[in-house]
Amino acid sequence: MIAELFAAALPLAAALAYSSYKARSFEQAYPNIGELKDVGGFRMNALHVPASPDADLPALVFIHGASGNLRDQAGAFREQLEGKAELLFVDRPGHGYSERGGPENALPSGQADTIARLMDAHRIKRAIIVGHSFGGAIAAAFGVRHPEKTAGLVFLAPATHPWEGGIDWYYHVATVPLLGWLFNRVFVVPLGLRRVELGTLNIFHPNPRPKDYVATTGPELALRPGTFRSNAAELARFRDYLGVNAPLYRNIKSPAIIITGDSDRIVWEHLHSRGLARDIPGAQLIAVKGLGHKPDYVATDLAIAAMESIAGRPRDLQAIARAVEERIALLRVDREDQTVGTVPPSMVYSAP
Repeated sequence: MIAELFAAALPLAAALAYSSYKARSFEQAYPNIGELKDVGGFRMNALHVPASPDADLPALVFIHGASGNLRDQAGAFREQLEGKAELLFVDRPGHGYSERGGPENALPSGQADTIARLMDAHRIKRAIIVGHSFGGAIAAAFGVRHPEKTAGLVFLAPATHPWEGGIDWYYHVATVPLLGWLFNRVFVVPLGLRRVELGTLNIFHPNPRPKDYVATTGPELALRPGTFRSNAAELARFRDYLGVNAPLYRNIKSPAIIITGDSDRIVWEHLHSRGLARDIPGAQLIAVKGLGHKPDYVATDLAIAAMESIAGRPRDLQAIARAVEERIALLRVDREDQTVGTVPPSMVYSAP
């Protein structure tokens, strides 16, 4: 009997050891490039890039989406904005190298409050808040809860309104007591590694993914047990949270620009971006034909122009959007290589 139990437990122990080894290898491959700061009982990680003496833009705070980390937004914007403004690329609570903090950080409102304290820790009094995807809900919560710190809001393919349906099954499993602990430490790494390639192609669809995107942004960090559970806990409560909080967007007084694509199959333009433009007084919606879920990478110039516009620079965003559309048409990849219907759901990238 003992021998049989040992034989049955051996594969499980091997799987646990493998996942633990891989989690350490992810951190070796993608070491922390930010700095941890105490924000009241736990530490938040961020890459802080000081402004040059002649900087002409307000501070910019970047909030990544589901299953992401600060490398994602830094990869899109740091090179083009460095020196022009003070930059803060945030690892959201429980993601990248940030600690999770309390249960309030499972909600965008709690994360917005945490980022406000992180700004204080970096002595940033006021900033333009830039949120991509799930980070869009946090940016909206920030605008509602911290208007004195909000110079403006830029939303990139934001997820901001309740939707029909649910979330992928593995996010539910990941949050179940005991079973979730086992699932996150045994199955997530081997299953997730098989889907990183197609999953990252899926979030860019129908636009081409940069060749170095996976190598530079570290999506595998999201497969670590604690990070995967944090992501799952957020998504499990996300729809209900939005149902309660979306009506509060009407209270946002800061200038807001929303950039969205009509080919986004991760977060629906007609529900989220158009709903946000309807709900925030005076918000400007920039819709781009042929653009998928990654305007931060595919329409970087348009996103930066939106930040500059909020800062008071004269920018013809509609004209820039049309130029982006022309560029997308020229760079369009063979759709047969990236057809959404053939790309399975990703354990790394999955949003409503």
